[in-house]
Amino acid sequence: MTKPVYDTHYQEQHYFGNPYPGLVAFFEAYEPKGHVLDLGCGQGRDSLSLGRLRYTVTGVDMSTVGLDQMNQVARDEQLNVTGKVGDVYTYPVGAEHDIVLLDSMLHFYKRNVEGETNLVQRIAAELKNGGVLAIFMMQGQKREAYLKRVLDETENEWEVLADRYTDYPEFNAHYHMYIVKKKQLSVR
Repeated sequence: MTKPVYDTHYQEQHYFGNPYPGLVAFFEAYEPKGHVLDLGCGQGRDSLSLGRLRYTVTGVDMSTVGLDQMNQVARDEQLNVTGKVGDVYTYPVGAEHDIVLLDSMLHFYKRNVEGETNLVQRIAAELKNGGVLAIFMMQGQKREAYLKRVLDETENEWEVLADRYTDYPEFNAHYHMYIVKKKQLSVR
């Protein structure tokens, strides 16, 4: 197995900075505080923030360097946050997961459109009724429309909880927050 590229990046603590203000504000207000599956958690900037907000968090990533850093902070602060080595494309969404978080995991660029589409479809199928899918991705009309189309084409009905933008001050960028709740299986 090759060393994940992010192992090198994560030699620098807090490589990606702080969580988006919009992410923190949404989850601070959201009730109930449940179990979050953070796919692609990296060093845990989101997982740790959610743990501090009293969520239980399982973070999954290929980078043992990032996970070790996150797990150490979680232990030091006595947070209910656990990092696990795993492939975000195959890691199962279990019945215990109330929220699935994808932060910067989706780009819908040519080279991996199929893989990312399959990821969203798989999560939509595995997420329990009443479960929340929280997606944060770089602002872009085409990719935002594509994501919504992928979700609309699943066998599910979705309640939109958030469809807005948040700043990413560290990188002078804007990210789209698309947070939906799985209502029920549709009869199509």
